[in-house]
Amino acid sequence: MTDPTKPDDNDDEKKLSFAEMLDAYSPRAEIEIGIGDKIRGKIVSIGRDSVFVDTGTKIDGIVDKAELLDDNQQMTLAEGDELELYVVALSDEEIKLSKAVSGIGGLNMLQEAHERQIPVEGKVTETCKGGFQVEVLQRKAFCPISQMDIIFIEEGSEYVGQTLTFLILQFEERGRNIVVSRRALLARQQEEVRKQFYETLSLDSVMDGTVSRIMPYGVFVHLADGVEGMVHISEMNWSKTVAPEAMAAVGDAVRVKVIGIEPGPKPGLLKIALSMKRLTEDPWLHVEDNFHVGDKLRGVVTHLADFGAFVEVAPGIEGLVHISEMSYKKRVMKPEDVVNPGEAVSVMVKQIDADKRRLSLSIRDAEGDPWIDVTEKYSVGQALEGLLEKKEKFGYFVTLEPGITGLLPKSNLSRLQGVSQIEKLKSGDAIPVIIEAINALERRITLAPGNTADERNWQSFASGSASSLGSLGEELQHALDRKKDH
Repeated sequence: MTDPTKPDDNDDEKKLSFAEMLDAYSPRAEIEIGIGDKIRGKIVSIGRDSVFVDTGTKIDGIVDKAELLDDNQQMTLAEGDELELYVVALSDEEIKLSKAVSGIGGLNMLQEAHERQIPVEGKVTETCKGGFQVEVLQRKAFCPISQMDIIFIEEGSEYVGQTLTFLILQFEERGRNIVVSRRALLARQQEEVRKQFYETLSLDSVMDGTVSRIMPYGVFVHLADGVEGMVHISEMNWSKTVAPEAMAAVGDAVRVKVIGIEPGPKPGLLKIALSMKRLTEDPWLHVEDNFHVGDKLRGVVTHLADFGAFVEVAPGIEGLVHISEMSYKKRVMKPEDVVNPGEAVSVMVKQIDADKRRLSLSIRDAEGDPWIDVTEKYSVGQALEGLLEKKEKFGYFVTLEPGITGLLPKSNLSRLQGVSQIEKLKSGDAIPVIIEAINALERRITLAPGNTADERNWQSFASGSASSLGSLGEELQHALDRKKDH
């Protein structure tokens, strides 16, 4: 029987086996890294000259503390902070990490950085034909201007004096011909950021961005490094009358909602449709609270159709003025005879249908119906002068004022001795009449010839001008002239 108070000879062996088992099942043991790999790890310890980083393997990585100091040579990182570093040297005892190959190094280090695609630090010393001279590990390298950045460079002098990170594209003639690229490194970093962004992207996501470009059809918004989305003009604002440049400027911070995601023109890229207006309340939700039948409003014509004109009376609230609601004062054959897109007009609300998002409007009611007080302005037997508007087989239409037209029947012309002379009159000519009957409800006025009794007087009258009617005649003449033009 075994004495439990005595140590078991197999204890050490059991402990070793247990440690080996833990080690075998540790996820850290499954990770393999090589020179040139980019790793992300947490700082586990900060020493006087070195910083130790968890590499996800059995061996912690070491990076020179000097590499991690800020511009004021201060250490702002702390234990637990995460870093992204490159593996620049590897052995069974040590993993050497670095933000990039820098300092004084030999050809072997440059050769290895080229082969392993490890970033190197270089100082841009001057511009030259086609690019820049860059000092890398105390050796001269050339960076073509197209490889300095992922954006178009207009003025290269801004890069001179900067210490930047590059990839070595060419390493020939034992270091006498070195070509480097910053663009390749930025593109690689941008692709990593883009992939991470796409993983979190989803419909209805709300995010902040910056306006990067403005086009006639909308604005582009920078969402992440290498990622842009577009807000179409119809999604910028509920209003249809405001141009993109009036709603945003390049550099503006904006909040947007993702409303569409689809494959882009190049593999791996996505087209992202955004909206700004959908983060604000739909104005149609309270249209019946804000507008009422009979309201007289001021609006802007947005566009025309064969059947009428659309007028925006508030941001996002658009109504239709049917062609029949455009004027009491003239017959309208097409909307452009009265209004044009972009024109400000007065309208009256005639009908509201919030469910169907429809608003019926009237321009003529907003201007006022001239027939409303026609019986107050005119009376039976009243003699006056008008302008001949149009001749028909059954009689002549005579304009008494804009919007008020009476009919002089042919049967009434039999009273006139100078019939042959009145028949010579043409549209726009002045003509004396007497009001014979008024029917305001049916908008009808019947006229009789005026008191010009003989043909000689009619000839004299007909040879006169509309100016004989004074200001009213001029107004009527202008109205008829407009009709002729249309």
